Amino acid sequence: MQTLNVALGARSYPIYIGAGLLARPELIVEKLPQKKAAIVTNATVAPLYLASLQAALESRGVSVVSITMPDGEAYKTWETLNRIFDTLLELRCERGTTLIALGGGVVGDLAGFAAAVYQRGVPYIQVPTTLLAQVDSAVGGKTAINHPLGKNMIGAFYQPLAVVSDTDTLGTLPPRELAAGLAEVIKYGLIRDAPFFEWLEVNMSRLARREPEALAYAIERSCANKAEVVARDELETGPRALLNFGHTFGHAIEAGTGFGAWLHGEAVATGMLLAAELSHRLGLLAAADVRRLGALLKEAGLPLDPPRLGLERYLELMGHDKKVAGGRIHFVLLKRIGEASVSSEVPRAALADVLDAGPVHARA
Repeated sequence: MQTLNVALGARSYPIYIGAGLLARPELIVEKLPQKKAAIVTNATVAPLYLASLQAALESRGVSVVSITMPDGEAYKTWETLNRIFDTLLELRCERGTTLIALGGGVVGDLAGFAAAVYQRGVPYIQVPTTLLAQVDSAVGGKTAINHPLGKNMIGAFYQPLAVVSDTDTLGTLPPRELAAGLAEVIKYGLIRDAPFFEWLEVNMSRLARREPEALAYAIERSCANKAEVVARDELETGPRALLNFGHTFGHAIEAGTGFGAWLHGEAVATGMLLAAELSHRLGLLAAADVRRLGALLKEAGLPLDPPRLGLERYLELMGHDKKVAGGRIHFVLLKRIGEASVSSEVPRAALADVLDAGPVHARA
């Protein structure tokens, strides 16, 4: 097991990464303020891991209840959030009850947001079971639900007590979900870790085959990158914004096609390629680097072509993004692989060219 730390002073917390961690309930029990917990999960993950985790916690004297939600991005809504609140209230869960998010990014976002606002805040622990959640959404305290006009528009920054990432859970992950997680892994190399990007170019086939050693290294390196950024800028007022590379386009794709049609990681992958192409057209990024990114995304099994929503629709959707400030859309752009920056100075003509033609240099 590897242990990383998200350094946030009194609210610092560990990230545990390794195989067989669901069979180590002490990692969770030692963090509980009281021996009471509510496991929040979904209909896909529950049959795989809920019973064993609940039994392991109960063997340590923890009183456990469970809440199972439908699976999918389409359910990251007020209605589902209220179902969590209904169960917590019906079961008379008090402030000393810790919510445990067992699942992927949707479960983690919902459970984390519920914890942030239930009785004005209760503890929670992330137990991510997808690659995307293990390398990104479970770390950093972003919690939210979607709105029909935009993704993750209603939420809170609320840090967990711990993140427990059992790499064995990736063995039951469908190939499409694994690929979606690899998009977020690639992102870290692009924005701040060029040697990691180079490692991914050499080892992507090992990750696709789910070789445990390669996966553990990729998860640890990704989490180390994110933990360092979050420690410097918890509330995204500065460098944490770089973690949104590809997300301005990606969130527009998700909202414009209907939440759930594209997986989050798929939309981010295409969004990253669009952002790289835009960076090239603005004279920042070499065409060869756009091609390198396209080749790596293709090897990971991720889509390269954006949906043809039209410039006006993209602008409308991106105008509802959280990264809009002063009425201007802020884009994360690449100067080179390993270095990113934020700019609102993007000509409409350049956006039109990219969205009409797609990432042409990735196919050159």
